[in-house]
Amino acid sequence: MALRTLTTTSRILPSATYTVTQKHLNPATCATPIDLADSQRGILDSALRVDQAGEIAANYIYKGQIAVLGRDKHVGPLIQDMWEQEKKHLIVMDRLQVQHNVRPTILTEVAKVAGFGLGAVTAMMGKEAAMACTEAVETVIGEHYDDQLKDLESFPSKHPSLSLLKGVIREFRDDELEHLDIAVDNFSQRAPAHALLSSVVGGGCKIAIELCKRI
Repeated sequence: MALRTLTTTSRILPSATYTVTQKHLNPATCATPIDLADSQRGILDSALRVDQAGEIAANYIYKGQIAVLGRDKHVGPLIQDMWEQEKKHLIVMDRLQVQHNVRPTILTEVAKVAGFGLGAVTAMMGKEAAMACTEAVETVIGEHYDDQLKDLESFPSKHPSLSLLKGVIREFRDDELEHLDIAVDNFSQRAPAHALLSSVVGGGCKIAIELCKRI
């Protein structure tokens, strides 16, 4: 099985502003825009609510996969690396949710259970099925992040938190698309009933996104 590891970079990433100790208050990380129209505030709130829930689910998907495939010398370390990246994503999304005063979804516990179940079940179906799960999820998430960026670009506010948020979303989108590439490189498309599995997982993700936007 091909083993592709996550790439590393020396450049300072937007998310780093939320994961390092700051010596002064930065409005980009400590304040939220007050000049948004109600419709724009609704878009911002639903985006961060969905993103936080998505990162919770992603963490539990990888937790479920590790529970089954953690000892596999080929995909175990690969899954663990992707999980570590998702852990960082969740830390940042939690802080964004507090910064922008966004109510978390009431489906948080459902996201945990469903995520773990999806990860564990696909892992029990085999390595390729676990990778197919990642491929399907990250395809939907990449498209979702692109849609969010389009929405945020239409906001007239020049508040520094919005520029930083767009940078974080671009960064996380690229991370998720890298996970997708890793899954394909590791034979996700050889999974039994790949097309059906991708359709079910991807469709479930889209339904979850719409639910978390609202509740």
